[in-house]
Amino acid sequence: MTKRGIVLLLLFAFVNVSLFAQQGGLLIYHNIQTDKNGDIVPWYNADPAIAYDHNLHTIWSFWFNMLRDMNGLPYYMNHQVWNPNFDDPRGIGGDQFMMAISSWRLLYAYTGDENIKENACFLAGYYLTHGLSPANCKYPDIPFPYNTLIYSGVYDGDMRNGKDVAQLDKAGSLGLELIHLYKIKNDPIFLDAAVKIANTLAANVKTGDADHSPLPFKVNVYTGKTVLLNTTDKPYNNVKDTACYTSNLTPTLQMFDDLIELKKGNIAAYKISFDKILAWAKKYPVQNNKWGPFFEDVGEWSETQINAMTCARYMMEHPQYFPEWKTQVKNIINWVHTNFANDKWKKYGVIVTNEQTVYPVPGNSHSARQAADELLYSYLSGDTSLYTNAIHELNWATYAVDVDGKNCFPTDEPWLTDGYGDYIRHYLRAMATYPALAPAEDHILSTTSVIQQADYKGYLKKFIYLNFDKVDTNKVRLFYRTFDKQGTETIRMKAKPSAVLLNDQPMKEVNADEGYTWNALEKGGVLTVRRKNGDKVIVLN
Repeated sequence: MTKRGIVLLLLFAFVNVSLFAQQGGLLIYHNIQTDKNGDIVPWYNADPAIAYDHNLHTIWSFWFNMLRDMNGLPYYMNHQVWNPNFDDPRGIGGDQFMMAISSWRLLYAYTGDENIKENACFLAGYYLTHGLSPANCKYPDIPFPYNTLIYSGVYDGDMRNGKDVAQLDKAGSLGLELIHLYKIKNDPIFLDAAVKIANTLAANVKTGDADHSPLPFKVNVYTGKTVLLNTTDKPYNNVKDTACYTSNLTPTLQMFDDLIELKKGNIAAYKISFDKILAWAKKYPVQNNKWGPFFEDVGEWSETQINAMTCARYMMEHPQYFPEWKTQVKNIINWVHTNFANDKWKKYGVIVTNEQTVYPVPGNSHSARQAADELLYSYLSGDTSLYTNAIHELNWATYAVDVDGKNCFPTDEPWLTDGYGDYIRHYLRAMATYPALAPAEDHILSTTSVIQQADYKGYLKKFIYLNFDKVDTNKVRLFYRTFDKQGTETIRMKAKPSAVLLNDQPMKEVNADEGYTWNALEKGGVLTVRRKNGDKVIVLN
């Protein structure tokens, strides 16, 4: 039996056991539900697939219908925390828009809801026109992570260090998401902005050492100086605590890699910068677990789970750069367990994950990230020892979501980063790794390309734009179009399709470079489509 088959059996056993639910204490919004063994199950439904899917839809609905603020913008364009009684006085989170775009790309493919795609484009378009450093400064064309004047509609600095300060790792994250939007919309505006960000970062990448990352964490875009991270000027390892270090550079690596593949921008400079950052990451944080700061609201040194596990996922997705990834990623996971494991809910069969060293409290997004990344490690490595707690951790994080879709950081507030952009993507990634975690319905779970358009049965009004000449639209279960003509998609389906067409031509049911396969599950199954020379797929009843 394959690795996937073995772990799917584990999942089925877990789901079947979970159908007998009991109640425990209150967890954020809901009473804890458990199976007959006393292990936590999701609050909405004992079947994780049904519960996770429900949360995805309610969270998106809350975001999409969030009230307009006093300046006419959606509330999430001005604030990092939702407050139903008054406008929170804080501006946006440092990665708020990039996280949302990251999640919406996956959620659009999963649902086919055009509002999700357009919201991602709105976020990016507004940010590009209201949040970049000027072209004539020392760090031009990169995003500011904060709106220092909350209702200005303009992003112009950093939450802790004030105006004119940018976080360079967040610039790389935006550049990567802009490339994804270019691939979705074929709009050169997004690509041109990504190239400008890449050019600025590439021009400033250094070799790095144990105390300095190749790009500093925070800089003043006009002076080019690295700012102080700790306002008390507390030393760290005998080095003055400036914002000279962060390990959150794998999105920047991916941005450079994608532009090199597209043959856009200063390719030679991107290759040099990529090599420097990769060599530094392999020599320092991957070896010594010095992951450093990420968050906009922390004014001192802090080790962070998000930096560690973002790097770990990148390593698993790019094993060609990390020959020892299996051992190294397990070491990173163990480091996270040592430093961030929270056993408060251990009696319910789950250890959850704290956010960072200066704020050691469990996080909804951080627990979901840990779970999704450990599931990927479990699948790729064959080490199933992490599997059960990962599922329980995903179950635990569902309790942060109220019936209306507001998503509250445990012991804290509904953060518009942790509860939305940095939450949804982890459940979709978990489903992509183990498709039985998605409901037995029709959903695109993953692609090696980017989904430009997804149309599911029940939304036939969208087919008017598809110009089907040879297909009865009443027989269409799913149509999708990708950016690349070569790639692979994993699709959860409620029943095996009668046929799959690639660019209007029937595909063979064969496990080859081009063709499709069907893997039946207890309910429905998984369709895998492998494309060698085509970008338009039709799945028929």
